[in-house]
Amino acid sequence: MLATKKKMRMALRSVCATLLLGAAQAMAAIPIQHWTQPSGAKVYLVESPSIPMVDVQMDFDAGSRRDPADKAGLAGVTAGMTSKGITAARTPGSGPYDVALDENQLGEAWADLGASFSASAGNDRMSFSLRSLNYPDLLAKAVQLGARQLADPAFPDNIWQRERQRLSASIREANTKPATIAGKAYAAAVYGAHPYGYETTEATLARITVQDMQKALRQQVEPCRAKISIVGAVTRAQADAMVTTLLSRLPAAATGRCEPLAPVAEVQPLAAPLVREIPFASAQAHVLMGQPGYKRSDPDHFALLVGNYTLGGGGFVSRLTEEVREKRGLSYSVYSYFAPGLHSGAFTVGLQTRPDQTAQAVQVSRDVLARFVADGPTPQELKAAKDYMIGGFPLLIDSNRKLLDNVANIAWHNLPLDYLDTWTRQVERITAADIKAAFARKLQPQRMVTVTVGAVAARQQ
Repeated sequence: MLATKKKMRMALRSVCATLLLGAAQAMAAIPIQHWTQPSGAKVYLVESPSIPMVDVQMDFDAGSRRDPADKAGLAGVTAGMTSKGITAARTPGSGPYDVALDENQLGEAWADLGASFSASAGNDRMSFSLRSLNYPDLLAKAVQLGARQLADPAFPDNIWQRERQRLSASIREANTKPATIAGKAYAAAVYGAHPYGYETTEATLARITVQDMQKALRQQVEPCRAKISIVGAVTRAQADAMVTTLLSRLPAAATGRCEPLAPVAEVQPLAAPLVREIPFASAQAHVLMGQPGYKRSDPDHFALLVGNYTLGGGGFVSRLTEEVREKRGLSYSVYSYFAPGLHSGAFTVGLQTRPDQTAQAVQVSRDVLARFVADGPTPQELKAAKDYMIGGFPLLIDSNRKLLDNVANIAWHNLPLDYLDTWTRQVERITAADIKAAFARKLQPQRMVTVTVGAVAARQQ
């Protein structure tokens, strides 16, 4: 019965992949224009005139990998606090938003424009995103307001104290959940002393001041460090003028070249396997297994991407699902993924299971991983993975926002400008031997971190 159900699922996916493959082959190339401004800012543009909308993403090397260890969370709170008001302009009289605005007034100003501006920080980068209609009377004002919020955030201390209390309460609440406990223990074990493994705590938040935020923004958010991606109904000349305005209030290096930021050490490989069993009274045991994976610049990227679809990234047609869920009923869901960045992001296998079945689920997952690393995919698995991924490619770029995400990825990782045009060909050329060799180079199943939360308490009862 289970085999029949799997065949039906694979047949349905094959039909969907065939239909989507036709759409992918019919797609025209996506021309990405690229230039560098005198300030040093690098601009990437895709003209998309089909809807009167413009999406902009500005990325800076100001992510959490730049956080001091004792102030983990600094990048994230800095990004969050940029929406809490702006100061009066340092050069008044140059625009309609020169006055100081508190957080409510700033929110109302964006609402009046029907536009949005947000900031966020991940491991590697701090990102500022602008979305606006391209109508001249609206877009010009949105760009000017975005420039103010980017360069002149107020960082009011009373608002930071409020936000810090809110974030601390959120941390306390999250720490009551087994998934949170597992994730934090896993990150610390995989990354060790590397910033990717830093944990934001109440203590680290308490050490962060508004002066820390101002300093981080001043040192890391500069025009010469910007990589700016734009998708929308604007020409190159309009896009260049937008970028100039958006960055105009930031302090600029005279030569358009920034002083290099301090280097960040690489993630160290695991020297030995590590097992952490954390007692927790829960109905399900949470399991995370893995190790440092690879950097996004690694030439094995496509082989690992395609291979992981078969291993654990393909949902119900993956090997892990077949062995852990379908054959043995040990977990409702089991998955694997790579998270490459500027440093070696983790390779992870995750699942939840009954506490009394944890040891078996872990062992089966280890066995599946070891066999896949040793043998690679079968010809049938490889064809199914490539058909699905190539067929599904149009869904990765079917909106301005999705296309912007892909262009920003190209900009941030210095990928070729024809990356999206050649993506399906890159997937198609991967062989089973490529996957086997890449997985053998990147993974050592005998040297994995294994974190379980919930199983120990069950065995002790």
